[in-house]
Amino acid sequence: MRVALMVTCINDAMFPDVGKAVVTVFRRLGVDVDFPADQTCCGQPMVNTGYLDEAVPLVRTFVRAFEGYDAVVTPSGSCAGSARHQHAIVAGRSGDAGLATAVAEISPRVHELSEFLVDVLGVEDVGASFPHSVTYHPTCHSLRMLGVGDRPERLLRAVRGLRLIELPRAEECCGFGGTFAMKNADTSVAMGADKARHVRETGAEVLVAGDSSCLMHVGGLLTRQRAGVRVMHLAEVLASTGGAGTGGRR
Repeated sequence: MRVALMVTCINDAMFPDVGKAVVTVFRRLGVDVDFPADQTCCGQPMVNTGYLDEAVPLVRTFVRAFEGYDAVVTPSGSCAGSARHQHAIVAGRSGDAGLATAVAEISPRVHELSEFLVDVLGVEDVGASFPHSVTYHPTCHSLRMLGVGDRPERLLRAVRGLRLIELPRAEECCGFGGTFAMKNADTSVAMGADKARHVRETGAEVLVAGDSSCLMHVGGLLTRQRAGVRVMHLAEVLASTGGAGTGGRR
């Protein structure tokens, strides 16, 4: 199986350890993964803001970068959702039948990390060890657009030493929403504050999610509140093999 890593813009620019963690997990499972150097933004920021025509060049680049792979895996529910659902809308508006055909072929092969591990590889225990208490936030696009369900929690429960604590009102949005956070800053912060409060109520040491953007938003609020709670991407926990668990951000 030829597998490509779609690392996402935010991980490439700000959280490179997330991409490295995905590679670590795959190598442990014996999966060879490529990193196509031509990949850029998936185009989600433009689509979510209504600039669909401006996203066409990015969808073209996506097709060129990832065509020929059996699977494209990304540590982001929002970017996987964009590639699986939004790209078809962008390609359809472009009037380019070739692009629309290419997107239709590639999109079903795009997987969020937990989907790929559980559904494609058939693995829940990835050999991880993380002796800490954890609470999990299901991000909006993974929950609502992709329907990943309990796959991330199943992976976390199989991690040795990890104690998973249920997050109150987990299905509520954290308030980030990309450009929403800039255009509606007050509402975004209020929603994030609610999420941070629920995280603190769990008493967990670590907040885990499948999207670095959401972790950046909630993690920033937790830091300002001096909550003492680390935030870590799901991939970072799955890549861990025990010890003090020094990864993550405060």
